[in-house]
Amino acid sequence: MTEEIVISDSPVLLLGGADRGGALRQLTTLRHDLPLDRMPVVAADGGAGLARAAGLPLTAVIGDFDSLTDEDRAAIDPAVLHHTPDQLTTDFDKALSEIRAPLVFGVGFTGGRLDHQLAVMTGLTLQPDRRCIVIGDEDITCLCPPDLTLDLTPGDRLSLYPMAEVGGRSEGLDWPIDGLRLRPDGRVGTSNRVSDGQIRLQIDAPRMLLILPRPALRPLLAGLSLSDARWPVRAG
Repeated sequence: MTEEIVISDSPVLLLGGADRGGALRQLTTLRHDLPLDRMPVVAADGGAGLARAAGLPLTAVIGDFDSLTDEDRAAIDPAVLHHTPDQLTTDFDKALSEIRAPLVFGVGFTGGRLDHQLAVMTGLTLQPDRRCIVIGDEDITCLCPPDLTLDLTPGDRLSLYPMAEVGGRSEGLDWPIDGLRLRPDGRVGTSNRVSDGQIRLQIDAPRMLLILPRPALRPLLAGLSLSDARWPVRAG
């Protein structure tokens, strides 16, 4: 594997081109939680337009550039443009693979086309060693790490969605997952509820998406910062 384009000791903001109006709202809200103006900003192809609209300086633009407008391209320093013409991966996958950081926040990847959103969710499982939280208007989504403890509020919604067959254990949920094998064409774990303020999830494979309400971002960040358990690079 070649060296990544963006290497950072701090979190990175990754921007996509879906639902620009919604993404701009999300960025406005995120400024209350994150120092966006001090974070490296990477655009996945057409996400460069979102960066310009939000007034965020770009560290890199990565993709096949089929969504990058001529206007945006002309306004961007050519030195930050990294054309990757591979058609076997999505622009989200391309960009995520070129970022080495403790955490990536993805904005501009929800609220648009459903097929694009599904591809992004799949991308989270294809690169399990890259911690990435995809942020939408209503929800935040990440690949659940092997072991995670969260401090949430009883009654909060917590959904677990399997991208392939996967199991695990849970503490603090109305409906525990212990002993269950979840899979997308069988039993799933959506719309579970927090019964105890402290939740613990132990997952046996990098195939489970964790979906929380948007206000749970800070508790999720706290939980991830305390979790030393990480998935390895996916073989093959």
